[in-house]
Amino acid sequence: MKILLTGVTGYIAQRLLPVLIQHGHHVICCVRDLKRFNSQNFSAYNLSIIEADFLKKETLENIPDDIDIAFYLIHSMSTRSGDFGDMEQICAENFNQRIQKTNAKQVIYLSGIVNNHELSKHLTSRKNVEDILNSSSFALTTLRAGIIVGSGSASFEIIRDLVEKLPVMITPRWLKTKCQPIAVRNVIEALYGVMGNTETYNKSYDIGGPDIITYKEMLIRFAMIRGLKRRIFIVPVMTPKISSYWLYFVTATSYALARNLVNSMKIEVICRPNDLMKMLGISLIDFDTSIRLAFDKIEQSQVLSSWKDAQTSGIFNKGISQYFDIPVNGCFTDVRKKRVNNNETSLRRIWSIGGKNGWYYGNWLWEIRGFLDQLIGGVGMRRGRKSDTELFPGDALDFWRVLLADKKQKRLLLYAEMKLPGEAWLEFKIDENNILTQTAIFRPLGVLGRLYWYSVLPFHGLIFNGMIKKI
Repeated sequence: MKILLTGVTGYIAQRLLPVLIQHGHHVICCVRDLKRFNSQNFSAYNLSIIEADFLKKETLENIPDDIDIAFYLIHSMSTRSGDFGDMEQICAENFNQRIQKTNAKQVIYLSGIVNNHELSKHLTSRKNVEDILNSSSFALTTLRAGIIVGSGSASFEIIRDLVEKLPVMITPRWLKTKCQPIAVRNVIEALYGVMGNTETYNKSYDIGGPDIITYKEMLIRFAMIRGLKRRIFIVPVMTPKISSYWLYFVTATSYALARNLVNSMKIEVICRPNDLMKMLGISLIDFDTSIRLAFDKIEQSQVLSSWKDAQTSGIFNKGISQYFDIPVNGCFTDVRKKRVNNNETSLRRIWSIGGKNGWYYGNWLWEIRGFLDQLIGGVGMRRGRKSDTELFPGDALDFWRVLLADKKQKRLLLYAEMKLPGEAWLEFKIDENNILTQTAIFRPLGVLGRLYWYSVLPFHGLIFNGMIKKI
């Protein structure tokens, strides 16, 4: 079958794509920026990539008419602007209008569980999208999930941050809220299982694992699996705003996402009974097993996707390629060169920079800069990196974003997503003469930008010189 896959750079779509192509389907991947999608691993398969921004109706003409099924996996909850509901509505309406003109018989939408009269803003938006898609000529199958547990998932990483960083937790009341977490493997099995299944046409299903537990129980059980002793105290005085800041400073989430998560976590998300999993022959994975499976993937460096890659300062709105051409005029630069003794070793160190491996010199200074960034609402250094050894365009790398990662050209280009009075790039390149050039570029914004550059100049001399020597 010919399948349209949207949200292809997102957490779920990156897990679903390999399953679709391994079963012989022709997959049309929708991306906002062709340079952000890494197609190297799928070059031998029947895969097509098109540029389509669902906020811009004119770009949807790139979607072919002869598709059979479409997956709608577009979500915008982590946007900083706070208008993600409006964005999701526009995307859904544009998608709806375009898909109705194709041959698609079925659209599959992954939503959130909405079995409560008092919905959070994010769940209200999901329900609104479902209503828009329902008013169409194609058959809609909606799967509604709550907490999704898997390596790289938002829920897993937030729980991991809390448990591994805090031996004692003073927590808000919403930790008593019950939920029904589901393993990401079961989500992918369900998405694939309903594909072309006429029994699921024009129906919605809540999907969850076998355990109904509170958020506090999730933290305690996670700690037990990791062999950690944790004490959790729930207090009634933490407002949603304080709770959001608590999540923001302790975990790798942005404040915008933390706020939306807190509002959702106050509401129970328990599945209404249905026979979908039985019909599809899916064996549900319990919470403890899903945590162990996630760590198996992490230890083997096989994390396929991470929610952190979606956290951005907004550069994806313009497209990564807009930042490839580094400006020259009106910029400050720090250029350092060293002869490389072993190309392969140096290239490997460049590709392993950041995250758990650190920045090779003055890591404590990088951490201070990350903390200061976090204090003023930036992403800080908490995102780390998805893989310890591989980098691809679009990956988050601490408070940088990977623009270009080309081992053949021996070039890595990063763009700063920290809070700055200007724009910054960091480039590593090894030429044919085995000379490594490390270049930091800063384009200041007004007088404040220039003052910023001169204030950090002494630290640059220390950090950048030490970093290139280590590489």
